[in-house]
Amino acid sequence: MSSALFSSLRLRSVEIPNRIVVSPMCMYSASDGLPNAWHLVHLGSRAVGGAGLIIAEATAVSAGGRITPGDLGIWSDEQIEAFRPITAFIADQGSVPGVQLAHAGRKAGRTIPWEGNLPIPADAWGHLSAPSALPFEPEWQTPVAMDEAAMARVVDDFVMATHRAHEAGFRVVEAHFAHGYLAHSFLSPLTNHRTDDYGGSLANRTRFPLRIVRAMRAAWPADLPLFVRLSIVDWAEGGWTLEDTVTLAGWLKEAGADLIDCSSGANVPGEAIPATPGYHAGMTAHIRASAGIATGVVGLISDPGMAEDFIADGTADLVFLARAMLRNPYWPREAAEALGADNMLPIPIQYRRAIVRRRNRTQ
Repeated sequence: MSSALFSSLRLRSVEIPNRIVVSPMCMYSASDGLPNAWHLVHLGSRAVGGAGLIIAEATAVSAGGRITPGDLGIWSDEQIEAFRPITAFIADQGSVPGVQLAHAGRKAGRTIPWEGNLPIPADAWGHLSAPSALPFEPEWQTPVAMDEAAMARVVDDFVMATHRAHEAGFRVVEAHFAHGYLAHSFLSPLTNHRTDDYGGSLANRTRFPLRIVRAMRAAWPADLPLFVRLSIVDWAEGGWTLEDTVTLAGWLKEAGADLIDCSSGANVPGEAIPATPGYHAGMTAHIRASAGIATGVVGLISDPGMAEDFIADGTADLVFLARAMLRNPYWPREAAEALGADNMLPIPIQYRRAIVRRRNRTQ
């Protein structure tokens, strides 16, 4: 039986074997930004599980751009070497290794969640960067409004991280412009109160994020795809809107982006998020049709039939799974069986004696 979910997708020179993506999810388990055995097993097991694209968690372009001290980073050559065994293992399983490059902006400098998500003092962490000197919440650290020199440094950090991502063996790179982190805070009028060329109008508020993407595209090989994760709405009055996203998506396409990874929210406290399975789907389809760019749908998706329908009906080109993949790294294999498409998913040779026999018994 054929399946849209288990069909391949070609973006530039990269052939993604199916439409299932392991969404970038922070593990808060790195040391000095270095991946370790946890990351190899976490990401590698999802490749064995059959996902077509595995995107490593928000990986900081600078030490000060991390959300927490446990975040992955790619600001040093030592980190390149630590990533290489992971990307090689993912590729050996037939999956595509990807990485999300990030700068946390005003939401940086926190302790890891299970240690309280507490602020780390500036004298231990350094100053936080943002478009405007607005803390995320009153008790959070107040960031420093970036000047031109600070913006130029961040662009350079993204460029160097992009080069290192390629050297580390990644085949897809994603810019993290969502969830209230640095680029998103420039986009939204709720967090960007600037009066210079980087604030006010939509063209001005998108200027810095577009500058980053253009620089990344120039640094990334022309035959490899570049994704951008956006919070497609702020879920707060006066914030970033769906039509803002449609306009930006068109500009991102012109800048060399290949796919918009459609998430939402997390920019300001108190957002009214209608979090139900597949709740971004309608907006994702609208962006895809209106901006003429490939999209990825994300949002509490766990049902194989729903994922299949999102690809088959043109809602999106890829389905990004997060919690479902944490619960079950073999979700793609179980989804293939449920959809009657298990013959479309390669079986690791080490597992064939179990899976092939099971198939034969049910035929």
